[in-house]
Amino acid sequence: MGMKARIAILGAVAGLTVLGGCRSEGDIVVDTGVGITALRSVCPAVGVPDYTGDITLFSPADARTVDALDVTAAITNVRSTCDESGDQVYASATFDVNAVRSNTSGARTVTLPYYSTVLRGGTSVVAKRIGEVQLNFAPGESRAQASGTAGAYVNRAEATLPEDIRERITRRRRAGDQSAAIDPLTEPDVRAAVARASFELLVGFQLTEDQLAYNATR
Repeated sequence: MGMKARIAILGAVAGLTVLGGCRSEGDIVVDTGVGITALRSVCPAVGVPDYTGDITLFSPADARTVDALDVTAAITNVRSTCDESGDQVYASATFDVNAVRSNTSGARTVTLPYYSTVLRGGTSVVAKRIGEVQLNFAPGESRAQASGTAGAYVNRAEATLPEDIRERITRRRRAGDQSAAIDPLTEPDVRAAVARASFELLVGFQLTEDQLAYNATR
């Protein structure tokens, strides 16, 4: 699974989610220096990893030609909410699946598997679940839509930066000071601490190795 996530509704820069969520105690507001204010929250960012947001079914299954295309589907319209009121932060995501079939004769139901996973620090899988979305094609119709959901708990303490790291990131710097020329996010220990405290809730189709390879090379 490619883990370079296309963040669907929450942008991210160096692990800091772009301002757009609710600010609460524990958030860090960072001036990026280019007129953009970034907000880091304990809520995980939500996204779709590369190559897992689309699925293509062929008939026969081992064919890869245009005339053998059976069903294509894509995850879209990802939306998220986050309850950060307790020690366990709960993030939920909903998304739509839009599908197109080649043969429109008769009614047809297609069930597609999808996964949701919690990623820590961009590399470590904390949890993973598998779900299914069911697409119902009406007789004569080439298109169908369905919806899916995903959710995850994140420990607030693990998603909160240590106080000394927070102080180094938010410390006021005066022009002319030696420290003013150094971006704290470029310092290895700060970057490591931010990574450890950064979580993502990722959703995508549960693909076979052949399907993933097809997405990666088409």
